Amino acid sequence: MTSPIRTHQPDISLTVCSYSRVLEIISNKWSALVIYALEDGSVRYGEMSRRIEGISKKMLTQTLRQLERDGLVHRELIPSMPPIVEYSLTPLGQSLILPMHELKRWTNEHYAQVEQARAEYDKTWVDE
Repeated sequence: MTSPIRTHQPDISLTVCSYSRVLEIISNKWSALVIYALEDGSVRYGEMSRRIEGISKKMLTQTLRQLERDGLVHRELIPSMPPIVEYSLTPLGQSLILPMHELKRWTNEHYAQVEQARAEYDKTWVDE
């Protein structure tokens, strides 16, 4: 007697997994840095550009637009000569601050162990 063939449905999926959904939003290194730059309140575009090391104006603009599209950032145009643009976190964006601080805390506490594990792994593969 043969046993019935069982098909297993995946329980982890890129399309429905909430972890992959949040990573889609914040996994871009610039997104996380922009959110950190905005955590204390409104910031002008030029100031943010100076605060975030290594970000080009093009990448900052793209990142801000994506975060605005995702509902995490509010853009306000202040009529003046020249026009002033300020960005701030929406309530939805502010709700990400605590989880991001937890990830930062974890990184501060454990990243040395990750680096050590990588070095040991790499040494193993070099020795073979």
